[in-house]
Amino acid sequence: MTDKQSSAPRCTALVGPYLSGKTTLMESMLFISGAIGRRGSIGEGNTVGDASPEARAREMSTELNVAHAEYLGESWTFLDCPGSIELSQDAYNAVMVADAAVLVCEPSTDKALTIAPFLKFLDDRKIPTILFLNKMDHPEASAQAAIEAIKDYTQRPLVLREVPIREGEAVTGFVELAGERAFKWRGDQASERIDTPDSVKGRVEEARQNMLESLADFDDVLLEKLLEDETPPIEEVYGYTTKVFREGGSIPVLFGSSVNGNGVRRLLKALRHETPGPTEAAQRLGFEASGGDTVAQVFKTTQAGQTGKLSLARVVSGEIADGMTLNGERVGGLFRMLGNKQEKIAKAGPGDVAGLARMEGVKTGDTLSPSGEVETEWPAPLKPFYSMAVHAEKQADEVKLPGALAKLAEEDPSFSFVSVKDTSQLVIWGQGDQHLQIAVDRLRNRYSLEVSTVRPRVPYKETIAKSVSQHARHKKQSGGHGQFGDVHVDIKPLPRGSGFNFDDKISGGVVPKQYIPSVANGVKDYMVRGPLGFPVVDISVTLTDGQFHAVDSSDMAFKAAAQLAMREGMPKCGPVLLEPIFQVRITLPNEFTSKIQRVISGRRGQILGFDAKPGWTGWDEVSAQMPQSEMHDLINELRSITLGVGTFEWEFDHLQEITGRLSDDIVAQHQAEKK
Repeated sequence: MTDKQSSAPRCTALVGPYLSGKTTLMESMLFISGAIGRRGSIGEGNTVGDASPEARAREMSTELNVAHAEYLGESWTFLDCPGSIELSQDAYNAVMVADAAVLVCEPSTDKALTIAPFLKFLDDRKIPTILFLNKMDHPEASAQAAIEAIKDYTQRPLVLREVPIREGEAVTGFVELAGERAFKWRGDQASERIDTPDSVKGRVEEARQNMLESLADFDDVLLEKLLEDETPPIEEVYGYTTKVFREGGSIPVLFGSSVNGNGVRRLLKALRHETPGPTEAAQRLGFEASGGDTVAQVFKTTQAGQTGKLSLARVVSGEIADGMTLNGERVGGLFRMLGNKQEKIAKAGPGDVAGLARMEGVKTGDTLSPSGEVETEWPAPLKPFYSMAVHAEKQADEVKLPGALAKLAEEDPSFSFVSVKDTSQLVIWGQGDQHLQIAVDRLRNRYSLEVSTVRPRVPYKETIAKSVSQHARHKKQSGGHGQFGDVHVDIKPLPRGSGFNFDDKISGGVVPKQYIPSVANGVKDYMVRGPLGFPVVDISVTLTDGQFHAVDSSDMAFKAAAQLAMREGMPKCGPVLLEPIFQVRITLPNEFTSKIQRVISGRRGQILGFDAKPGWTGWDEVSAQMPQSEMHDLINELRSITLGVGTFEWEFDHLQEITGRLSDDIVAQHQAEKK
């Protein structure tokens, strides 16, 4: 093969959809490299990755797993990323710092669409990518059929780099096209060199020619040789494959079976010889890895047992040592990771991935340096579209809950929480129900907080349909000074979105100026809950007249008089219920566009239009307006009809009147909850 890249520590991210076998693949890579002495299994719950209680309970990755290994004398870090579409934030952050990505996929045409979002993210950033077709030990597996199904979802050509050898229905080995060598698999052991079977020679010749022609699209010298029917030497072919891969020009396709160890050595060797070093990854992030200045990129934050907060970072340049100050924070410990095991180290150099302990002010996406002045091009967190209201089951835990949620949000930028004043609920936001259920489990497992979840209340509002003039007097006499406040107010509706306006037309001092603010405060206090039980918006209240008493009038008396005027006047104004309407932009493959139109209509939505999504071949963007009350589980239905890849963005647009039976039902339910 061609001379390999320099031996600077390198980093590879394993990404792909749920159940594609990434964790098992990493387990095989660690076993073959000697990082672990025994290969674990997900079923037995003893893999290096997925060690958390949440992952073990679900038998799936629920967070990023980091593992260091030495392979043929070189240092590697493998990042095993969650496959669930709801946990994509970790995957996207991981590939940002990786030198290359291994996109793991089952060799099934039915699963091709599920890798489209990963391919798009990798393509846009030209991250060197290997497509590894896993589970090739299944009789129905077909590498060629999988490539045909996947190629429409990437901007880069897929280049088959090996041809399977079959004995009956089973794949037992491969022919490596660049070197024209055939091998028989022997599981975790090195493959056995064999003669190329006659049954595949024709296929090998065709596939090798296709590979060379694809590589020639990126190299004029190779193109000229092919046009002159000149066959390049094997060493030159390796050079072309390496060059094109490092530049992110095409995606080589390898295959195997991670559960059996088949094809894993071949993958490791391809990574070793072709993966670029950390300098290229640094350039993608927007800065040069040059000189001796210390720079590191934080790509994950965890809360790690006795260690506390751990910031996982890749060193771009320079060197990090225990006790060093970065971004104004002292490094309280430096660790090398092997799943949930931590090995304390004294320093980390360019290319290394290390855990930095107790850097409380550091968050995911931060670039670390002694000056704290280095910036990088880090993608914005995924926007949330699914929510649940949470509350602690024990009243004493209510105070602890926000702090624990803040730590979860530090770990996962796609998770957030907010206290909603209008509904008096603490609401958590994320990428789907599973995402939030994992968060709830972490509250229990890590922080001993038992919480209950309910569907969040919709922040309905109310307004009025007509104007009313109302007089009210608050008079109370007891021993000593009494209370006296008398007001006349005009209550009028305002155009939608106007909010609230207070004015006065007092003349002659019938209400002294010092009491007018108290009238306004009394009106505002009432508006927290109108006659229908919801906050009042879009009204104007004008103080037109009144009376006062030289001894008994006070701020409190006029505030009470204003509240009484509103309480008696508002029911006469024709109260109207308002619901929030969201502007929604749905992204999905165009083959499902007709289905989503029915979904929107069925949820009282209004379709505004649809168009091709810019930069996405075969995808549409559907614009609509939908009531917030109909959007709680929209993501579930959207994913159901799009094989999990559909998504949407939303923002509040306006408030809209609800009338009739639906309005009556909402008011009745709200009043019942308040009792």
